Amino acid sequence: MSAAPAAAGPSEMPPWRQRIGFIAAVFGMFMAILDIQIVASSLNEIQSGLSASEDQISWVQTAYLIAEIVMIPLSGMLMRILSTRVAFTLSCAGFTLASLGCALATSIEQLIVLRAIQGFMGGAMIPITQAVSFSIFPRRVMGSVQAVIGMVVTMAPSIGPTVGGYITETQSWHWLFLANVIPGILVCWAAWTFLDIDKPNHALARRLDLIGLALIAVFLGTLEFVLEEGPGDDWFASRQIVLFSLVCLGAGIWFFTRTLRSDHPIVDLRAFANRNFAIGAGMGFIIGIALYGLVYIMPLFFGYVRGYSSLQIGQVMFVTGLTMFLCAPIVGQLSNRLDLRILLFFGLLLVGVGTMMNANLTVESGFWQFCVPQIVRGVGLIMCIIPASRIALGTLPQSEVGNASGLFNVMRNLGGAMGLALLDTVRDIREDFHWNQLIPAIDTGREVVVSEIAKYEAMLSGTVPDAYHAAVGLLAQRVAQQAQVLAFNDIFTWLGLIYIVTVPLVFLLKRLDA
Repeated sequence: MSAAPAAAGPSEMPPWRQRIGFIAAVFGMFMAILDIQIVASSLNEIQSGLSASEDQISWVQTAYLIAEIVMIPLSGMLMRILSTRVAFTLSCAGFTLASLGCALATSIEQLIVLRAIQGFMGGAMIPITQAVSFSIFPRRVMGSVQAVIGMVVTMAPSIGPTVGGYITETQSWHWLFLANVIPGILVCWAAWTFLDIDKPNHALARRLDLIGLALIAVFLGTLEFVLEEGPGDDWFASRQIVLFSLVCLGAGIWFFTRTLRSDHPIVDLRAFANRNFAIGAGMGFIIGIALYGLVYIMPLFFGYVRGYSSLQIGQVMFVTGLTMFLCAPIVGQLSNRLDLRILLFFGLLLVGVGTMMNANLTVESGFWQFCVPQIVRGVGLIMCIIPASRIALGTLPQSEVGNASGLFNVMRNLGGAMGLALLDTVRDIREDFHWNQLIPAIDTGREVVVSEIAKYEAMLSGTVPDAYHAAVGLLAQRVAQQAQVLAFNDIFTWLGLIYIVTVPLVFLLKRLDA
């Protein structure tokens, strides 16, 4: 593995004005990432408040994700045309106004449209913040800088459901969005005042590839839609999913063909010609599966199997966020002293092992059964996130970092979207499989089955018209619960294996010189 020279960057620390601007950008990125998950534990309250159907309420999250993933790769182009300061301030201002609109929405249709605007406008803040870090800080402190970004990227989705549940219980669901207004105004002011690091190139707007813009919007939008809605619609059994898949395929082929041939593409894919960026972005995709997948699958287990409230779920999941928060400064310092590939190697290994540690759950598993595995995963995740972004972006010229940062972030989000879709599908398949394996054991010829039915029948006698069939129903519920637990065990096993199998890819990376 030969060494790859680090891209030229600043040799001195930025002035305090730019550091304040960077801190403001980090706060903006935190708000944008937090708002992906902040509504997750409050959808029932929003549904009741706006008299929405179950099909409609899921779009409160889906609309945000689709719009955000379309904007993220466009951020590099916006930075070049408008300048970093203007692009970030406009993004934050649009996000803040859309948040206010969401709080004031009086119908589910209004909320869905405003959530899409919120996701689209806020999406640019994520890659712009990462690009700013590589533009203004010297490489010798990049470990500490990426540790700060790593804490935000990992903690925001982890604490989102907890924060959302607490706000909804103590205030109302409207405050999920109103809480963004004052911080959003402050971030806008600070970014406009202190984030003046480059000049706009308005001439690029005249060469803007509008067809390419439309194609990437259709391609990523339909892809995200298929991944979000596919598991619930039984994938290609749904005409709608088939139609959107064909549109996605057609738009994707046209977009990639047009972009690779264009002298002024809307998104420059040639960054993937850099080996470290290509593998690093691939690692980002894999990291996204764990980052968003584990945040998604753990609440499902505690909600369906244990019947925990959103606040109880948040207390369990807080362990991962706290671990990453405490470890980020240490890993950041280590990334300045050690070969980044070593950190990535052990990070992937720890995530894999920590995930597989939860592959032996029972219906009684709770906080302590998840505590140590979460600590192991938390250490591993932060050891993956900090090196992966430095490896991916650290060898690119300054002029390419903004565009590449968008591509890196969209790969991570696509990994999360694909992971969620696969997790839902695998859970359904394995739950059915384990149900079919377990249900033959409910044989009325077995003494233990007869005993359990008799116990339930005695308990229900006099309270229901048909105590025997009600008792059989309760026994079937227990079997269904066991099938669910076994399906979750399969998911934790396979998620862990994905990371362990990915470990050898580290040896394909070139060493990043300081």
